[in-house]
Amino acid sequence: MATRDPKAQAVYAISVAAELTGTGQQNLRLYERKGLLEPRRTEGGTRRYSDNDLVTLQRITELLTQGLNLTGIRLVLALEAENTALKNQLAHGPSRTGTRKPTRARPDTEATGPQRP
Repeated sequence: MATRDPKAQAVYAISVAAELTGTGQQNLRLYERKGLLEPRRTEGGTRRYSDNDLVTLQRITELLTQGLNLTGIRLVLALEAENTALKNQLAHGPSRTGTRKPTRARPDTEATGPQRP
């Protein structure tokens, strides 16, 4: 299956990903068990990490350094992903499709400007 985003292509073995991110292979396995990331798998079951996974691993390391535990990190990553999705939806959402109706002020709430005596 071809992937359009080259950063999502899983190319790194667990040993390479661990070396590139400065963490141990056991930590990568733990992060997967805790639901912090989900590397792709080959047909033989070997984990393969993408550039996007490496970015996530760097973010996990930052959050660990700040004192968060793995449960807190999972929540932060989920909120960051949701925030990104909402930003993308706003940037590329209904306003481009023309499905939004223009809003008009009701006549009784429109400003009429300063009144002269």
